[in-house]
Amino acid sequence: MTQQTATSEDTRHGSLGAFIKSNIREYGLLLSLIVIMVFFQVATNGALFKPLNLTNIVLQNSYIVIMALGMLLIIVTGHIDLSVGSVAGFIGAVAAVLMVQQGMHFVPAAIICLAAGALIGAAQGYFVAYQKIPSFIVTLAGMLVFKGLALYILEGKSVGPFPPQFQLLSSGFIPNFLPTTFHTTSMLIGIAVTLLVLYFNLQDRRGQQAHGLAEEPMLFFVGRNALVAIGFILFSYLLSSYKGLPNVLIVMFALIALYAFITSSTTIGRRIYALGGNEKAARLSGIKTERLTFYTFMNMGVLAALAGLIFAARLNTATPKAGLGFELDVIAAVFIGGASASGGVGKVIGAVIGAFIMGVMNNGMSILGIGIDLQQLIKGLVLLAAVFLDVYYKKKS
Repeated sequence: MTQQTATSEDTRHGSLGAFIKSNIREYGLLLSLIVIMVFFQVATNGALFKPLNLTNIVLQNSYIVIMALGMLLIIVTGHIDLSVGSVAGFIGAVAAVLMVQQGMHFVPAAIICLAAGALIGAAQGYFVAYQKIPSFIVTLAGMLVFKGLALYILEGKSVGPFPPQFQLLSSGFIPNFLPTTFHTTSMLIGIAVTLLVLYFNLQDRRGQQAHGLAEEPMLFFVGRNALVAIGFILFSYLLSSYKGLPNVLIVMFALIALYAFITSSTTIGRRIYALGGNEKAARLSGIKTERLTFYTFMNMGVLAALAGLIFAARLNTATPKAGLGFELDVIAAVFIGGASASGGVGKVIGAVIGAFIMGVMNNGMSILGIGIDLQQLIKGLVLLAAVFLDVYYKKKS
């Protein structure tokens, strides 16, 4: 072997090692989800991957995933929102008053609820962004206020049922346009989405290569996309063998795609990360940091309202205790997904994977009959481990 060949070989191995080191959390997160799913599939004697149970996992975690998208932006900017569970519960209560007690059609009622969520987020964002009150204090107050308001407008009792059309938001499935027992339409949609994801990943890599930015080795790129394709196809097949794709899954996937695009390919997305990385430097570079913080909280309010509507539609009733503890699962999902507690770091796909790690753990432990006390203990330890790894790798870098 010539000296030049040996040098290039060392460089290749060095760059490969550097890539693995800098992306160990991202790949480790995906592998962690796979390991957890395989573990519970074996431990539950195959119950985890049954089509009915997979559908339940989607329905049970859809509102957590949706709120995690907004919480990611909040945490990336260096803030926190403790009120999301209470806001979701409050919006569900407002929806019940409008649709059940006042008889309003579900479409204008839902629009009013989303607008109310935006106003709530704007109010909290104003105090955080412009009055410089710590987000922890503002949203802790919001948690108490909206929990109390939900209890007040429901008069301490559950209100329902909701109109059947509104219930379809959470309990409905896309129609099968072919007269087959197997839900062929859902399977075709799953295949089409898989091909689109692979296509955009390939286009993104080509764009990076054109600008000399591609770091991911081809072996890793092919392996990662193969896992994604297998996962999507298998998931679509299992759901198609039951009732097909739930309506809420379509809503959730559309939001994931939208926020992935915003955070990775838009100016406002780059500014959010710049704000979280160094607020002073971002302000000096011309970014209106107060306005950006204000918008992220308003966005969180809208998503919390949407999650509240989905949860209310799933329960078919609004209860004073709705949304209790949601903020803990949402925040845990974002941190487990790789977001940094100090801001500036985090990805949409990481938050989604983090949410499903929490969801699969909740579902698997429930099937195994593990008590709620041990479930909380285990989830707390997982969250602590995720934050510890974030701090550990930050010290190593």
